[in-house]
Amino acid sequence: MKSYHYRFDKVLTYREQEKNETESAYKESVESFEKIATQLYDLLKKKEDILVEQQKKMAIGFSVNEIHHYARFIQSIEAKIHSVQQQVIQARSKMSWYEERLLEKTIEVKKYEKMREKDQDAYQEEMEHKEAERLDELSTLKFRKKENGW
Repeated sequence: MKSYHYRFDKVLTYREQEKNETESAYKESVESFEKIATQLYDLLKKKEDILVEQQKKMAIGFSVNEIHHYARFIQSIEAKIHSVQQQVIQARSKMSWYEERLLEKTIEVKKYEKMREKDQDAYQEEMEHKEAERLDELSTLKFRKKENGW
């Protein structure tokens, strides 16, 4: 009896490789997004801390020079926040794009796996049918031998 061979085995292997590469790229995009989002969080937290500190100093009083210094520093942080927000948007978009590709690749692989499963079941049924035919043929031959007195 010949062993089972799936006719689209190479295609399935290629699709699995594509899926794995896409999964790897997706994970990298998630890590990149998390890194940039963390930067944004840190900047926002820093701005909040500075505003709280400025409020405390305003309550006790401080010089005009210090007020200008805080204003420039807050402006600088707000510019960085805006820049990092744009990076976060781009990273999120990239991450979503890879997520969609990964979903497509996963579905494609599942289709080929399902086809292989059905093909393997059909092959198994065919082999069982052939085996049953051989057994019928053998028992018929055995019966004829007994009848003919061989």
